[in-house]
Amino acid sequence: MATNLDNELEDALKAAEAELPAVAKPAEPPPSKPRAKRGKGSMALLVALLAMAGGVVVLFLVGFKEASIYALPTHEVVAQAAKLEGRRLRVEGELVPGTLVKRDSPCEYRFRMQSEGVELPVRFAACVIPDTFRDRPEGGVQVTVEGQLTEGGQTLEAANVMAKCASKYDPQTHKMNGPQSQNDPVQAPSAP
Repeated sequence: MATNLDNELEDALKAAEAELPAVAKPAEPPPSKPRAKRGKGSMALLVALLAMAGGVVVLFLVGFKEASIYALPTHEVVAQAAKLEGRRLRVEGELVPGTLVKRDSPCEYRFRMQSEGVELPVRFAACVIPDTFRDRPEGGVQVTVEGQLTEGGQTLEAANVMAKCASKYDPQTHKMNGPQSQNDPVQAPSAP
């Protein structure tokens, strides 16, 4: 009897399906790529990006090393002259009073700078120097020179000369304290 019941139910189901209108079946999604291939592609992309980033970092560091400038006081430059010869330097010190000399042909300035009693000759092959760079008899003119040591580390060949202003402005009194800045050209003796 159970088999009859099963057959009757099967026949009733087939008859009911025949009476229903046809319904569209949803489309099946396309078969997806295996995950293993997608993982290999992502790994290759990650490795390529890391290699490029590493290359940029190496180029940055190598470029920085070549463009770096050592900033030292005059006495340390003189002490390490053999080691620093030919390298780009930024040397800080004080203009030795009475040593600023202008030469007209070829146009250049020569002077000596010092720190802690140690002097270094400087040659600046340019016709124009900063307005604040003046040879004052009382001294105290702070100067920063960028350039390279030449002549066996005995002379600093300057590419740039920067002088700190010796005057001080007092905002309370609205006046300058210390040596007065003048708008006259640099007073440097000429060399023969």
